[in-house]
Amino acid sequence: MYSAHCMLPELRLYQLISPSLPVGGFTYSQGLEWAIDKGWVTTATELENWLKSQMLESLTCLELPVLVRIQGYLAANDYAQAQAWCNYLAASRETKELRLEEHQRGIAFVRLLPKLGIALTSELTTMVKTSQLAAFALGINQWQIPLDKALGGYLWSWLENAVVVGIKLVPLGQSAGQQLLMSLAENIPAAVEKALLITDQEVGSFTPAQVMASCRHEHQYTRLFRS
Repeated sequence: MYSAHCMLPELRLYQLISPSLPVGGFTYSQGLEWAIDKGWVTTATELENWLKSQMLESLTCLELPVLVRIQGYLAANDYAQAQAWCNYLAASRETKELRLEEHQRGIAFVRLLPKLGIALTSELTTMVKTSQLAAFALGINQWQIPLDKALGGYLWSWLENAVVVGIKLVPLGQSAGQQLLMSLAENIPAAVEKALLITDQEVGSFTPAQVMASCRHEHQYTRLFRS
């Protein structure tokens, strides 16, 4: 039997991953702006390869497994372990630019979450300021969003923002951008499945080209995206 109540968690997820969410996700390129400027990424195919590598070697192996752990520990009210994984994520941000993005988006979530009905204690505020993933985890728990759907939604949100960067800077047409989304989204189900199986010892990322591009982007003379 159809139940509108069963649909509500999914609708909350759509809101949580929406580009209109005022946390500044669309203002960062995570080094892609520099890579495009220096000719590392000049075509739709090169952009697809760049984003696929980042999705599979960073988000699948770092962000998603950390999100799983933060969500689980928050649900169990184990704030110490949740904070430890927030700290791990922050320490894994290998450039000043990436660390600032994590912190600045966390601060934006601190302002937003109470307006969405999620109360923040001092411990939770510190956690969210350390990593925006804590805010996402709080949303998962508050709105009872199925974990696999939440992980897929997180990946989709990142992917959509990244493709928009490529559309603006390569540049690509809107239709080419949609084709990229269609192609890259096919990797999301397997990425979520893999992320759920990663052990604590396996959590980590390896994207040296993206890290180098992010370092250089901090000093890029002309930028559209934040550093």
